[in-house]
Amino acid sequence: MTIRLLLADDHPVVRAGLRAVLDTEPDFAVVAEAATAERAVELAATEEVDVVLMDLQFGPRPGMHGSRATALITAREAAPRVLVLTTYDTDADILAAVEAGASGYLLKDAPPEELAAAVRTAAAGQSALAPAVALRLMDRMRTPAQALTRRELEVLQLVADGLSNQQISQRLFLSQATVKSHLVHVYAKLGVDSRTAAVATAGARRLIRTP
Repeated sequence: MTIRLLLADDHPVVRAGLRAVLDTEPDFAVVAEAATAERAVELAATEEVDVVLMDLQFGPRPGMHGSRATALITAREAAPRVLVLTTYDTDADILAAVEAGASGYLLKDAPPEELAAAVRTAAAGQSALAPAVALRLMDRMRTPAQALTRRELEVLQLVADGLSNQQISQRLFLSQATVKSHLVHVYAKLGVDSRTAAVATAGARRLIRTP
């Protein structure tokens, strides 16, 4: 049975490279491409697609994030599976994608045979995680008291992006007091006492993206 694919990535060269690799598999058919997350959501709803290969970052912010697109796609009845294919392996990105309903998470440097296997696994309704991603999730499970929550990672990522507490509260629809509370918990878990130190430590541990 042919597995019908939608490629969602804002770089034409990346999409062309993916298509070239995937076209060598006899049971794959690339039926659509999307250069934006919004377009990926539209095509996933209108085209006959089995698996969406989804990047996470599309163009300059504040465009729709790949995890948001994943959530919108997977919320539909009989929705296609979403396999995240990205360069980012931070806890913040991984958790956002998994909680959004992604069936798999693969890094763009994966060899072609690993990509093909992940597509087939996702199409079969099973989980397809890159080894490094699976290891990071296992590490979080081993030390749950020290792991930052999804919301704490989200707040800290916005701090790293340069947003103030007021801007974060507006972006996430939280009170400033709640934002401050999340940051207090972040500082305690990371063993730091400032925003700058928290961002530096989290970046070094690949919990969030840093400039």
